[in-house]
Amino acid sequence: MKLEGPKKTVAQTVGVVLVMGSLSWASVPLYDWFCSVTGFGGETSVAEAGSDEVLEQTITVRFDASKERDMPWEFRPVQREMEIRIGETGLAFYEAYNPTDRPVAGTASYNVAPFDAGGYFTKIDCFCFELQVLEPGQRVQMPVTFYVDPDITRDRDAKFVNHITLSYTFYETDLPEEQAALAPETRTGLN
Repeated sequence: MKLEGPKKTVAQTVGVVLVMGSLSWASVPLYDWFCSVTGFGGETSVAEAGSDEVLEQTITVRFDASKERDMPWEFRPVQREMEIRIGETGLAFYEAYNPTDRPVAGTASYNVAPFDAGGYFTKIDCFCFELQVLEPGQRVQMPVTFYVDPDITRDRDAKFVNHITLSYTFYETDLPEEQAALAPETRTGLN
């Protein structure tokens, strides 16, 4: 059966829409996979434990914090930077504070700069992409355990990196259902 005229145009349009929809649906997981494998875009590596090799050479790791425009929390690194030996396990803390009179949920995303170093910055434990809920007036310190992979010294582009910046951005997210159901009662009980 051969389609002609308007029917052919409609079939082609529907085909293009289906292909574009499929590509857009798959783009986020494919991009995340690509970044985690290659370190592209400042994506870090993840490990269960520290490095087996620790070098005498040091690198400075800087810590940065930001939040989306309407996020009501205060959010900052406890320490602005640290000098660490390459391969040595480091521990840094970020602090979040909820100054509001309501529970607020948030999720953090991160990146590493320069991008050449992203694949060598290895996180062992991190609060990123995990839902954090702070009650009114609550202040917490959230740890990040990491190391810089010694392979950075053997990379043609990354071996000259002296500073790495780890940046987190917090976004407000919906409260979990059980806490959202309690939130109005909690506010009523405070009056």
